[in-house]
Amino acid sequence: MKKMETIEQYNEVVKTGKHIMMFSADWCPDCRVIEPILPEIEQTHNEYTFHYVDRDQFIDLCIELDIFGIPSFIAYSNGKEIGRFVSKDRKTKEEIDQFISELKG
Repeated sequence: MKKMETIEQYNEVVKTGKHIMMFSADWCPDCRVIEPILPEIEQTHNEYTFHYVDRDQFIDLCIELDIFGIPSFIAYSNGKEIGRFVSKDRKTKEEIDQFISELKG
């Protein structure tokens, strides 16, 4: 999973290709719970490039995108948002897989 470093990088990356942005933070216990399953999810859904977006580093972006709970996911295809799995709830591997499998884009 690639880590976003700047807002400019974020805006540039989502313009082309298929991406899933995972909004997270180092201090988030629910985020740590899903960490071990992320490589498998990335491998299963390899048509997407996965990116880690640190909520604390990108707080203005999170406010703009209405992301008030983590971990959360937003999917993009060629600059267009094609889906979001945004809530404060803990997510399971099955829920994340289902979210990605149902994306149209």
